[in-house]
Amino acid sequence: MNPFLARYSPYIYAILRIVAGLSFALHGTQKILGIPGGKPPLSITSFLGFGGLLELVCGLLIAIGLLTSYAAFIASGEMAVAYFMLHASKGFLPIVNGGELAMLYCFLFLYIAAHGPGIWSIDASRRRTRAKSSASLRQEG
Repeated sequence: MNPFLARYSPYIYAILRIVAGLSFALHGTQKILGIPGGKPPLSITSFLGFGGLLELVCGLLIAIGLLTSYAAFIASGEMAVAYFMLHASKGFLPIVNGGELAMLYCFLFLYIAAHGPGIWSIDASRRRTRAKSSASLRQEG
């Protein structure tokens, strides 16, 4: 049986990638710029500040679909580190230790790393351009 939204799957995945990337980038801007939310910015040389820099850069790369699999893999690893270093010591279950978001981001970004950029991405656009140029070279040759 085919799910009723199956034909929209590429578009829904692209929206998921874009929204997740932008949300992740906002966590980074909050840490290193203090916006949104008005918290004082952290130094990027601190542990959390460096994490914020990773969140900003990887989040934007994931959202625009550039080097998507690499950025998502790095973001997934950062969230695994965040979960085990900052949350797991407070209890085993994510609902108890406050690590639900870190765990969800970790597995979401791992899925994006495995799946790739999908449509509406710079990576896909670059692949199409390369395919067209190699096809035109074969026709000329």
